[in-house]
Amino acid sequence: MSTVAPRTAGPDRLWSVDEHLDDILATVRPLEPIELHLLDAQGCVLVEDVTVPVSLPPFDNSSMDGYAVRVADVAGASERYPAALEVVGDVAAGAAGLLHVGPGQAARIMTGAPLPPGAETVVPVEWTDGGLGEGPATGMRARSLAPEGATGQVNVYRPAEARAHVRAEGSDVRAGDRALAAGTVLGPPQISLLAAIGRGTVRVRPRPRVVVLSTGSELVQPDGELGPGQIYDSNSFALTAAARDAGAIAYRVGAVADDAATLRDTIEDQLVRADLMVTTGGVSVGAYDVVKEALSYAGDEDEPGSGVEFRRLAMQPGKPQGFGSIGPDHTPLLALPGNPVSSYVSFELFVRPAIRTLMGLTDVHRPRTRAKLTADRALTSPGGRRQFLRGRYADGTVTPVGGAGSHLVAALAQANALIVVPEEAESVAPGAEVEVVLLG
Repeated sequence: MSTVAPRTAGPDRLWSVDEHLDDILATVRPLEPIELHLLDAQGCVLVEDVTVPVSLPPFDNSSMDGYAVRVADVAGASERYPAALEVVGDVAAGAAGLLHVGPGQAARIMTGAPLPPGAETVVPVEWTDGGLGEGPATGMRARSLAPEGATGQVNVYRPAEARAHVRAEGSDVRAGDRALAAGTVLGPPQISLLAAIGRGTVRVRPRPRVVVLSTGSELVQPDGELGPGQIYDSNSFALTAAARDAGAIAYRVGAVADDAATLRDTIEDQLVRADLMVTTGGVSVGAYDVVKEALSYAGDEDEPGSGVEFRRLAMQPGKPQGFGSIGPDHTPLLALPGNPVSSYVSFELFVRPAIRTLMGLTDVHRPRTRAKLTADRALTSPGGRRQFLRGRYADGTVTPVGGAGSHLVAALAQANALIVVPEEAESVAPGAEVEVVLLG
């Protein structure tokens, strides 16, 4: 893997949140469409409209177990004066070569079975004696049909209107209708519809493959033993889960020690399965900021246009950020800070929109709303920085959760929103209206 030096605006420039996001979205492109089998397409985005080839239902069918009859034959039927009809046979789901229902006749019919010729309506079995010749059951009618194949007579105790308990051909969708529009994310209901209209494959943009790795010699995997100065690696778990929540196929790589050569080798090994690389940690100005050391270097001339640029953003938390492309396929890479809250907020602002863009979605951002701030005291914010505070949103109000520290993971776990304090505001009073990013 090699890169070339990216364009730079000077080390002292302070980028805005919007500038950095615009740069990312201008670089990331939707993945190329592929044809996938239905279950493999779950979570993917359709790239073309799907037209219904056959109506649903494809034929008139019964919505009840009962008897298919003519309307005139059951008109005026009652418990005292039931309509006695000749049972001419059974119609089961999937039946072919249907029998004909003539005057004074009935066909025993099962749910989903096609309405036989001559029949105009269906009377539920509860409105009959079930063809058992036992008269009406106590309360409503008999709860089961006579044995399959039995013929003879059935007593009907209630009239039925034309087309009662009949699912009409095309009452769901008709042939030629648009079943699903391009841009639809395929979930279980959409896959059900595609299967119902006979589509076994669809053309979609695949779910992007996102590789997440954290850096730091101090990191220990959960369930491991902590040594002096060590902490558990939470960022890679949080970001992998967040990438999956955004719609990606995410791969978590164990923490990489603070060694630039090892990090470069690890990233190079992972490129084969990555549409997007995400790193966390090592992007600040410390002596061991390994990501900057590993990726801020010039490559060969075979890969023009690639490289990672490290920036300072006018935001809190998440000031240090990196973005660029690496490897022969110019795989996008976003380098996030290592503090847990900084890392997660940066993911929501920058990585999630990149993932959604790779998927081919047009609306790539979390929903935003306005809410009334409920707090014991005014919120303070550094001038010239856009601050994102954790909050709990409900019923048009939002309450801060925890402090502003970028290490407060427990507070993050209680939040369902980010409170946005704009660059020009250094304080926000209780009761003021604020912008809120809803985290879902």
